[in-house]
Amino acid sequence: MKATKTNRTNKPAVFLLILSVLFIGAGILRDETATVLIKSINICLECIGIG
Repeated sequence: MKATKTNRTNKPAVFLLILSVLFIGAGILRDETATVLIKSINICLECIGIG
């Protein structure tokens, strides 16, 4: 007996992946990468206890 392979995709996951890529692209086009970097550095320093 041969097992058949069904072609099932997880449509919500694919939709969210495409949507997240679009939002990341929009953030890059708006030059928000420096803002995100600064905020992530501040959060990291606060967790360590330096900031």
